[in-house]
Amino acid sequence: MPDFTVVRVERNGHVAEVVLNNPERLNAMAPVFFEEIGAAFRELDQDPEIRAVVLWAEGKLFTAGLDLKAAAANLMSTDESVSKGAAATAFFQLVRDWQDSFSTLERCRKPVIAAVHGHCIGGGVDLCTAADIRLCTSDATFSIMETKIAMVADLGTLQRITAIVGKGFAREMAYTGNRVTADRAHHFGLVNAVYETKDELLEAARALAGEIAANSPLAVQGVKQVLHYSEEHPIQEGLDFVAHWNTSRIHTHDLMEAVMAFMEKREPEFKGE
Repeated sequence: MPDFTVVRVERNGHVAEVVLNNPERLNAMAPVFFEEIGAAFRELDQDPEIRAVVLWAEGKLFTAGLDLKAAAANLMSTDESVSKGAAATAFFQLVRDWQDSFSTLERCRKPVIAAVHGHCIGGGVDLCTAADIRLCTSDATFSIMETKIAMVADLGTLQRITAIVGKGFAREMAYTGNRVTADRAHHFGLVNAVYETKDELLEAARALAGEIAANSPLAVQGVKQVLHYSEEHPIQEGLDFVAHWNTSRIHTHDLMEAVMAFMEKREPEFKGE
């Protein structure tokens, strides 16, 4: 794992934690953040020991979103020697690179649980909607704030949030940019559960990650891939996909271990083989 400056990665058995670790800047997202968050999840995706990931943040809030000061040079080029076309092309590629860094959560074969406390603004919602599961504290708020700063959210929120919360609420959030409370977020399914304190939140997120990690990693990762495929294809294609998936993986150590553990009335010990 490379050395990071604004992200921290910790491992505890089969569970990894990715921590936003720039509380002095309210975990605002400067260009280096996108490089590090993408690198962290690409590394964890390839780590055979890791079966689930918890994403959380140091400091008083989850993230203030894009660090406008740090990103200003990328957003508003003043170099007159560069043509408008070249500047637009460079900006387009930058956005695609930043999008890809957040999509690493979705592509990561290991389930990702986002544990949010305090404010989750702008890019924070882009990041969290790429996770599999979201939990939060009672003081958490969520804001697709880009419309309030004359921008269109472009790192994944608008592509993912409708499937999570439904059309009406997604549009309300995106059009107004208003902060959504934890209770409303829970009501519309943006988060699975709400906890009173950050300590309780992290305890619950770690416990949930532990439950997931105790299952066969081959099966859990297969479920994630099948769910993603099925969200983008008709039902029959999804059924065909999962049939092929199980057919190609029916003879595994984990399946035999599950059967033997059931017969011997004990907990199975899965190896991911």
